[in-house]
Amino acid sequence: MTDTDTDTADRTAARIADLEHRRAQAVATAAPRRQSALGARERIERLLDAGSFAETGGFVRARVVGDGAQRPYGDGVVTGYGTVDGRPVCVFAQDSTVFGGSMGEAFGEKTVALMELALKTGCPVVGLNDSGGARIQEGVNSLALYAELVRRNVKASGVIPQISVVLGPCAGGAAYSPAITDFTVMVDGASHMFVTGPDVIEAVTGERTTAEELGGARTSNSVNGNAHFLATDEGDALDTVRDLLSYLPANNLERPPEYAPGSVADGAPLDGIVPDRLGQAYDMRDILHAVVDDGELLHVQELFAPNIICALARVEGASVGVVANQPLHSAGVLDIDASEKAARFVRFCDAFGIPLLTFADVPGYLSGVRQERGGIIRRGAKLLYAYAEATVPKVTVVVRKAYGGGYAVMGSKHLGADLNLAWPTARIAVMGAEGAVGVLHRRRLAAAADPEALRADLVAAYESTHGTPYPAAERGYVDDVIAPRDTRTHVSRALRALRGKRAPMPERRHGNIPL
Repeated sequence: MTDTDTDTADRTAARIADLEHRRAQAVATAAPRRQSALGARERIERLLDAGSFAETGGFVRARVVGDGAQRPYGDGVVTGYGTVDGRPVCVFAQDSTVFGGSMGEAFGEKTVALMELALKTGCPVVGLNDSGGARIQEGVNSLALYAELVRRNVKASGVIPQISVVLGPCAGGAAYSPAITDFTVMVDGASHMFVTGPDVIEAVTGERTTAEELGGARTSNSVNGNAHFLATDEGDALDTVRDLLSYLPANNLERPPEYAPGSVADGAPLDGIVPDRLGQAYDMRDILHAVVDDGELLHVQELFAPNIICALARVEGASVGVVANQPLHSAGVLDIDASEKAARFVRFCDAFGIPLLTFADVPGYLSGVRQERGGIIRRGAKLLYAYAEATVPKVTVVVRKAYGGGYAVMGSKHLGADLNLAWPTARIAVMGAEGAVGVLHRRRLAAAADPEALRADLVAAYESTHGTPYPAAERGYVDDVIAPRDTRTHVSRALRALRGKRAPMPERRHGNIPL
């Protein structure tokens, strides 16, 4: 080896040593973490397949502020890509040990660049949020990057799946990015998401509250519906993301992943699951468990608006989105929260080519002054719009009651469902027999010598004609009336037949859903 070669090798070795020194600085923890909380890189490693993470922007440094003394590498966010179950995914993790995880200009630019990479490569993006909000010392630059991030969220909406995981605070402008993404996971007792914190609220309005009451994980999952999944700890949250991704396609141009068909429960118990009396409740989940593979449902917003079930499942190994009324809660009635919950879920499934499987047992829309004043007309119309807009395969099973507007909205033929089935226990009508008899025969009942006996006869007559699925079947609104035990067979057959469905739509910029 010549002296020149030796000098070159020495210089290269020195540069590699400098690289390793800088890399060590970039991954060094800047401040103590919360007890029991994972660091940003540890969270990413826990989420992704072992050894698959490739970091981007690791040597990006915070912008010069003040005397420029504090310019850590990474600027408080770790970005990069890897795989989950061998499938590509982009991920960013906010680092609360650097400037409290607050968004500065470089932080924001790294996150935006990752979003653009996800869009170009057509893979999901997962954001691990743990941030104090906008970086005050960087002023408007921080606010500008929040807006830039939201613009990328909107650009990616319906193109690639977007999942937010809140693992600490997520306040102010930072909360609006998760709100636009498809799913939000929060950790019980550790996550908080709100626009204005308790101290500011007390100073402005005099109201006293806590961060947990205002925007804790349980509040966000059960009261305001801002979150979709409640995790017990960080590991459970990251496992939920991995599970969720297994149902989703990489992007809107690909089919959802398919697996070997799962086991099927015995359908015989379904023949006796629906009570004879309308006032008696049963658990709709028992029906769903008997229809989907392995009886497995990934519930979405399980604690919010429990009168309607939204869940991801599989039938013959392929993903389906399940929407079902839940008679255990408010008789499965559709109210404002249920309508908005289901509408967003239906639109998500439609955006990513996931067929919709609907089970109806609905008395209609909830009446009352509070609902009317809250906008049940406008907000209930969102579910009508979502079903009518959806072009994915749509299969509906009417289990018991399907009355009034509830019949129309829950995946009826008239909103574009492809195949509609009904159990012989189904009652499809404008309203229930008692109400209908009271309206149609008010004068006869008032003049009758024994109004109760006459009412019983009239109710029985109404139920034997209008209170069955057969008038709807005669008109082709129901394709078949089936034995409950055969539901899985018919649903599987219908979904197979619809795999090649084509549904061209008129050219337009977009519709105008009643927001």
